[in-house]
Amino acid sequence: MITTLAISGYRSLRDLVLPLDQLTVITGANGTGKSSLYRALRMLSEIAQGRAISTLAAEGGLSSTLWAGPEVLSRAMKAGEVPIEGTLRSKPISLKLGFASEDYGYAVDLGLPQDGATFGLDPEIKAEAVWIGQQLHPRNHIADRNGPSVRIRSDTGAWSQIATALPPFDSMMTHAADPRNAAELLLLRDRMRNWRFYDQLRTDRDAPARRRVIGTRTPVLASDGSDIAAAIATIQDIGDPTAFDAAISDAFPESQVRVTSDGGFFGVEMRQRGLLRALSAAELSDGTLRFILLTAALLTPRPPSLMVLNEPETSLHPDLIPPLARLIAQAARDSQIIVVSHSGTLTEALSDENALTHHLTKDTGETTVPEAEDVSWTWLKR
Repeated sequence: MITTLAISGYRSLRDLVLPLDQLTVITGANGTGKSSLYRALRMLSEIAQGRAISTLAAEGGLSSTLWAGPEVLSRAMKAGEVPIEGTLRSKPISLKLGFASEDYGYAVDLGLPQDGATFGLDPEIKAEAVWIGQQLHPRNHIADRNGPSVRIRSDTGAWSQIATALPPFDSMMTHAADPRNAAELLLLRDRMRNWRFYDQLRTDRDAPARRRVIGTRTPVLASDGSDIAAAIATIQDIGDPTAFDAAISDAFPESQVRVTSDGGFFGVEMRQRGLLRALSAAELSDGTLRFILLTAALLTPRPPSLMVLNEPETSLHPDLIPPLARLIAQAARDSQIIVVSHSGTLTEALSDENALTHHLTKDTGETTVPEAEDVSWTWLKR
């Protein structure tokens, strides 16, 4: 389980360190930084897949994602006693992302390329670190990258150089993980690659989930829900079909969702009390289809170490929020789950399920969480 998430220099997240639990809810008004926090988490996952640079490039490059306020935001500035003005920068420009879990921690420092670089909008990975435990310090530091150099600490405590010319666009997580010399990097990389994010489950009229698809074994629902029929069939084959049926019945009493097969093509249909025929996925309302998609995602036969849901309440009728909360709480027994939500009803329902709740606010352009427990955190140095 990830116990701490740390973000520095990303949009309104100037310097945020948050404790996390098995089930955590991130909520707040529009513009307080919920989407930025979600994107930062996703970017950490992209690093383990070698896509962090392209992800930042899609947002307009590092410069467009950096904290736009002054390097130092004093108490007097926040109180309005003095104007908010920039000062002579004393530290290098950087975007830092990191987390600590129950066994390992990881952090990365992204910076701007040198003047005149061919790909001037691409960020560069300046430093990375992996450590054992909750907080980075010299005694538990087991791998680091500084510029193009990567070194690993052995069981005896001795450091060995494993790379000297790693390109600035490559992470040591993808290019230095080795089952023999850097098993911890390999384990952590695979764990991060297993994180799942759901924020683009399509339910519009032309959504792929409304069409029949070729049926293949699908233990993990696609991020857009396009393979929903195959995912449900897989739950019924190797997962927990009883739990799936119970979740559907909890939300839609006396209803059943089944998968039809015709020549190897799968489709979804729903039988409801009082109707003489089943409704196909093309006939379902946006909210009904979305709940089915969330059920398939959360009751996956292959639970990830971390699943992040961004505004899962979208399109759902208020009556579906309590069943959704119960479904999320059930899934949190097997996976750590983070929910980013606008819904006060969902937040309250998940709080009743013992979720840790963080209410984001914005103070002078900076995202803050006033009631969050203080967590000690040390950033790596370049």
